[in-house]
Amino acid sequence: MGRTDGPGRVDGPPTPDDLAPTYFLDFEAPELASLIEASVAEAGSPTERLARWFETVRDGVRYDPYSLATDPRSYRASAVAARARGYCVPKAILFVAGCRSLGLPARLGFSDVRNHLQTERLAQQMGTDLFLYHGYGVVWVDGRWVKASPAFNRELCERFGVAPLAFDGHTDALLHPFSADGSRYMEYIADRGFYADLPLAEILDTYRTHYGLLLDAPV
Repeated sequence: MGRTDGPGRVDGPPTPDDLAPTYFLDFEAPELASLIEASVAEAGSPTERLARWFETVRDGVRYDPYSLATDPRSYRASAVAARARGYCVPKAILFVAGCRSLGLPARLGFSDVRNHLQTERLAQQMGTDLFLYHGYGVVWVDGRWVKASPAFNRELCERFGVAPLAFDGHTDALLHPFSADGSRYMEYIADRGFYADLPLAEILDTYRTHYGLLLDAPV
């Protein structure tokens, strides 16, 4: 039986690694740094800046689950921002990179989720409605970890009758268990843990086993 209460608890306070740039979380790249600053220019408090950045990633990068890249360069936050489309993992990378740029410690979180509103096309390509390594961000705000999933852009949510996730910078913003008409939507099945950087090899090994046809598939 699945769980519906969302991912588990992040243990411990942040470490210096949770603020550092990495190969994937390359928030110091000039184009990305400019995007982050522009997105929060009119915000006041740190939490307002965080909420604005969440919206920028949620709606500025179109959700696209039909091609799972294997080239590590495709998972760099700067590349995700330039491409402006991607599935949940690249979008989580971009979100976390921006959080660190704003001075907020952040990590990548991963869970297995079941999508009860999956499209027929995607179901045929995946062979399952179980999404392994669904990615989201966890951010240290006001002395605690807060979770936020910027995966689904507003336009996509409206198409499926689900309100887009809103993130106020204080409260968890996790995928909805039900759609607007009461239908089952997202079900959290298992945790995959929290990381200071992207465990790409681990993720791709899992994808090769379960989603081989989607790896680098043409859109």
